[in-house]
Amino acid sequence: MNKSTYKISPSSLNLMLECPRCFWLQLVKKERRPDTPFPSLPSGMDKVLKEHFDRFMEKGELPPELKEQECANDGCKLFNDKEKLKIWRSNFKGIELLDKKSNILLHGAVDNILKKGKKLIVLDYKTRGFPLKEDTHEHYINQMDLYNFLLRENGYQTEDYTYLLFYYPNHVTETGEVIFDTKLIKIKTDPKRGEKVFKQAIKILQGKEPKASKECGFCKIRGEK
Repeated sequence: MNKSTYKISPSSLNLMLECPRCFWLQLVKKERRPDTPFPSLPSGMDKVLKEHFDRFMEKGELPPELKEQECANDGCKLFNDKEKLKIWRSNFKGIELLDKKSNILLHGAVDNILKKGKKLIVLDYKTRGFPLKEDTHEHYINQMDLYNFLLRENGYQTEDYTYLLFYYPNHVTETGEVIFDTKLIKIKTDPKRGEKVFKQAIKILQGKEPKASKECGFCKIRGEK
């Protein structure tokens, strides 16, 4: 594969939806927004959760968090192609799609995959400090649309939904163990929406610098254009 002009991900496309100018500056001019402190707990949780799920995958079982859920009743199993999953989980690789006309590469790194018959279902872990609000899951719809779009463009059949598995702290035991609660949320996805967002990004990256967004505080700091 030839080196792509730009490499974009669901997180950078979330930036585009928030502010096209900041997205264009980050990719084209390499002018990133100032970094903000990022807690290390989510990264640590992500690692141990993948190891936790993989232990059950090796046994051909679902972990306790999923055993009493709808996905278990539907006959879902953990995706057990370990080598492929390793690639799909990689932030440097992930599931890829190269737009040949623009040479722009879209990639996304998943946490896990469920398999229901011949169809795949994305399962993503989320760590929060507090219980979910009614609209918490809505912040991840674009990410899930893009994952489903990527899988289908790579020749895989997918269900028209994905799962988010949220972990949030409940209490600390007398022996110092932190007990987490979990909540599984089913999200309806639309790969066509994901494709539309990808095409929008290509158009922006091939064009001139977008105008500053009135709602973007970073654009106000940079100055209007």
